[in-house]
Amino acid sequence: MNPNSTLKFIIDVRVGRSVEEWLKSQEFNVVTIGSVNPEMKDFEIIQLANMEDGIIITMDKDFGELVFREKNKHKGILLLRLEDAMSEEKLAAIQNIIPEHLRKLKNNFSVYQNGKLRTR
Repeated sequence: MNPNSTLKFIIDVRVGRSVEEWLKSQEFNVVTIGSVNPEMKDFEIIQLANMEDGIIITMDKDFGELVFREKNKHKGILLLRLEDAMSEEKLAAIQNIIPEHLRKLKNNFSVYQNGKLRTR
């Protein structure tokens, strides 16, 4: 069995189809919020990810507040700080992050900005 197939990603609405398709091509399990409920609130996305044991990939900075101020438990959140990025830039970021830092993403809040990943 491919070890990637045991990991699940929850893709928030603004992340994009190219990231979703690449993750699937790498045999990751992928759930897209757009296909579940595009109107889903951020705290509901965290609840879904916890039930699914999935790592959230988002471009929404509000997740930081939910985690650090409101102390919401999570299974891992990757915040892409790529304002106004085209799908190619988002895909390139994910293709850089996943092979190098996959183990760090689980159960941590990670921020990718200016070519660097910060995790806590």
